[in-house]
Amino acid sequence: MRAPQLLGAAALLITSAAGIAPASAGSFQAATPTSVAILEANPTPSWEDRFIRQIPPAPLAQGQQIASAAVSTGQASWYGPGFYGNRTASGEVLRPGTLTAAHRTLAFGTRVRVTNLWNGRTAVVRINDRGPFHGGRIIDLAHGAAQELGVTASGVAQVKIEVLD
Repeated sequence: MRAPQLLGAAALLITSAAGIAPASAGSFQAATPTSVAILEANPTPSWEDRFIRQIPPAPLAQGQQIASAAVSTGQASWYGPGFYGNRTASGEVLRPGTLTAAHRTLAFGTRVRVTNLWNGRTAVVRINDRGPFHGGRIIDLAHGAAQELGVTASGVAQVKIEVLD
């Protein structure tokens, strides 16, 4: 029973590598011009060259949208009391009431306007840390910023981020 499955898989691999899509291939498609170019340029292409490059990009995390670099929306969380006195990634000491935030890619010192889409409240925060390191969240607010936005009770909120400078 195992041999026919292996032979079928081998036939599928050979026909896919040659740019032929058998009728029973299901989700496989004929080779694209990009994959054909890769095969022609490299006489012995790796598994990655033949298959991984043809996988479409992963879907966005829940609540995220594709937007310009200056404006994005997604989920925000907050951090605070347990981290007071610790140094942020920029070297600053985290203090109570600060209007700062953590972002994965924005430069330290960048000011952003954060709008809580659930209640309409806004705050201008300065990026001084890296994160958030959880799921699809796009910003991690310091306790002071979270209080201004009304996020402390819920822990998370849907927000819009606008880069100011």
